[in-house]
Parts: sequence; C-alpha cells; structure tokens
Amino acid sequence: MSIPGNCRTTAMGILPHTDVERALEIAFSLDIPFWPQLPRLSYYEDMYVQVSENFPGVRIDEENRRIDFSRERFYEELPAFAERMEDPEVYRLSPAYSAVYHRFLERDLSVYPAIRGQMEGPVSFGFSVKDEDDRPVLYDDEVRSLLIDFMARKVNVMGHELAARNPNAFMFTDEPGLEFIFSSLSGYSDETARQDLDRFFSLIEGKRGIHLCGNPDWDFLLRRPMDVLSFNAFGRGDRFVNYAGSLRAFLDAGGVIGWGIVPANFEDFNAADLQGLLDHLEGLWDALEKEGLPRERLLPRSLLLPATCALVNPDKEVTVERCYEMLRELSRRVRERYGLRDDGGGAA
Repeated sequence: MSIPGNCRTTAMGILPHTDVERALEIAFSLDIPFWPQLPRLSYYEDMYVQVSENFPGVRIDEENRRIDFSRERFYEELPAFAERMEDPEVYRLSPAYSAVYHRFLERDLSVYPAIRGQMEGPVSFGFSVKDEDDRPVLYDDEVRSLLIDFMARKVNVMGHELAARNPNAFMFTDEPGLEFIFSSLSGYSDETARQDLDRFFSLIEGKRGIHLCGNPDWDFLLRRPMDVLSFNAFGRGDRFVNYAGSLRAFLDAGGVIGWGIVPANFEDFNAADLQGLLDHLEGLWDALEKEGLPRERLLPRSLLLPATCALVNPDKEVTVERCYEMLRELSRRVRERYGLRDDGGGAA
C-alpha cells in the first residue's frame, strides 16, 4: 500500500458542479481520482453534513442549511448509539447523504495509481457545530471524545471500502479549523489539539493525512503522525518553506506533501499564468534546496493540487475546470523536466 508521488495530480473533494456526471468526469481527469462533494447540488453533499450521519444529538435542518446539535438529545440517544457502535454500518456513508459517492464506487477504480477519499475532521466539525447555547461542541469533553472516535471509524470504513477497489486508496481529513487553534480566542489549546489529533490518527488504520487551505503552525502539523499533508502552496508556500527542518523530518518518516499550486477562484486564476505558477513552485523548491532539502528528495514525495476549492465563482464551474486543465499541464511539465516516472510507482 503506497501513496504515489512524483508530482502526480489530485484535488480536494469539493466541486461547484450540479451535474454529477460532469463532476465525476473532472475528478477522473486527474492521476489520483477522488469522489466529488457537491454542496450546490444538495445540502446532504456538504462535507459537514456527511460526516454527521448517525452522530447522537445531531439533526439536519435542510431548509435552513444548518446542522443542529442538542446536548439533551445527545444524552438521550447515547445509550442506543452505544449498543450499535461496533457495527460498521453506523459509520458507512449512505446514498441519502451522498449519492455522488456511490456513483463514484460504481466506476472501475482499479486502473488508477491510487484513489482518494475525504472526511471532515473532528476539530473543524467541533468548532463549526454548536449546541443550543451557541457553544461549539468541541468544548464539551464528552462530546469531543466520542466525536474523535466516531470520525476515525468513519474514515476507516470509507478507507476499507475504497481499498477494496484500489489497494493504494488513502484518505484526506479536511481540517480548515486548525488555522484557528493557535489564537488566544479559540478556547481550545494547542496541547489539547495535539492530544486529540494524535489520538485521532492512532485510530485510523490506513494511509491518512490532512488537507487545509489556511495557515496553521506548520511545526505543529508536520509533527503529527500522518502520511500526507496537503496545503495551499500558492497562497501559503512562502511561509511553509521556512519550516524545512520539520518538513525534512516529515519526509524522513515517510510523508508525502501535496502542493496546492493552481488557484481555483476566479480573480486569482485569471491573474495567473502557467509559467508564473511554475516559477512560483520552483522558487519554493529553491528555498528548500538552500536548506538542504534537494528536489531529488522532495519531488518523488510530492503531489500537485489546486490551491483551494471554489464554490462562489461568478462563472460557477468554468474557472474550476480551467484550473484542473492547467494543473494537468503543470504536472506534465514538472515530471518531464525532472524525469519523474509516470508508471505505477509509489512514494510511500
């Protein structure tokens, strides 16, 4: 089981499409396909909603596009949940919560160097979902403890489901909330986050990692026990390369880095060009090479991705599709320049 590197392409899960077949076509245009999350198609295709399925205390308010959580309901439903918590079906993503995922599973997934799934992570979910007192559920120790276990089991069930179709399947955990834990206003300390994330990853059985577009403490994140880190290199790369020591340790431990280099939002994409993005990426790699991390060490353990998701572009899916086209060409040029093989070889 390996995560292919060599600057192959993949992407985050969210797409702005409402045409399922077109979204799948875009996802399968990359080297490592993923199942698309299409929140503009249905609220049940939203990443926060999908991961909440069967968690005690949760109700989905589809009309107002809101996840409601009640502590009273949580404790009422907890005994029944505890009776079923060893049943994998509790954690399986049902067609009601993602018709797109099940369409993805119908494809022949064995012919790709890898495939990828994704789930929302416990920190971001815990920050975003609030109880009846408008308090994030992350602050409730009992709820948070169950949430970590619950989400790890969801990751495992999906990971096994995908691995049955491709042995190189791996999972992203989307954690945009990690950018905020280092704020004095977050109410959730970095030490608690460290313990929670280490426990979360210790419960996951396959290859796994984090994707985020924000700007966390990179030392903190690169030292977590995970296999892949995907980040916004277009917008955050200049800061990221200042952590060459932590990055080297991450790679030495078998990690893979996902460089989000092609902007998907309308303004940034239309202000960019392929050569400029290549130059930016080369500049980041130059900085790391000066710190003793050469390309021959880094690029075999690298993936290339869009910089971010983009749901609110004025042209809807048009810019996103152009972004994917540019990403494929950028990857082709990098692999050709550095002689990176395009076979089934893996990085980890």
